[in-house]
Amino acid sequence: MIDAPLSEGSPSGAPGRPLLVLASASPRRLALLQQVGIEPDALLPADIDETPRKSESPRELARRLAREKLAAAQAAARRRDELRTAYLVSADTVVAVGRRVLPKAETLDEAADCLRLLSGRAHRVYTGVCVLSPKDRQRERMVETRVRFKRLSNREIEGYLASGEWRGKAGGYAIQGLAGAFVVKLVGSHSAVVGLPLHETMSLLEGEGFPVRGAWGAAT
Repeated sequence: MIDAPLSEGSPSGAPGRPLLVLASASPRRLALLQQVGIEPDALLPADIDETPRKSESPRELARRLAREKLAAAQAAARRRDELRTAYLVSADTVVAVGRRVLPKAETLDEAADCLRLLSGRAHRVYTGVCVLSPKDRQRERMVETRVRFKRLSNREIEGYLASGEWRGKAGGYAIQGLAGAFVVKLVGSHSAVVGLPLHETMSLLEGEGFPVRGAWGAAT
């Protein structure tokens, strides 16, 4: 539900506006922030081990990975003078059936297994989001969304696999793409399933003083 840093050089924030770093290379998370008028000044993706720990629940996994991504981005940002006082945002999304965590599908077999498991049943998507302020205050939220898929025919599964849209996606699907046609019910946050819960992210940033609607007046 995730490509190169937005800026390898100096960030180009508007004069007087605090800088913001997204601790992700996900084009989906970037697009979600841009959707609400927030343009990150840099992307600092974290290369961490996302393997679940023994007995770790899907909720705990999403929370831990979001925190670890934030910590890795904080360490990287503090090594760059222009980003030392930037706001940081991190997130992680986990798709689960019961306590079973579904992988970020990288092979056809993985994606096919995910789709067959999700077919005709409900699953949960856990997205943890963390925000770090320039004063090193850390705040976080966990968003749980329930999603139910229609019963998928072999033809639908084969067609979706042929699309390649599943590659690298948690649970083997992208709700913002073709797989949106599989969803018969969603209770919770659609943007969280895509990868970043917008309401919660905006609330966390605003609570720490970031001007979340600073660019709205210039929107067209």
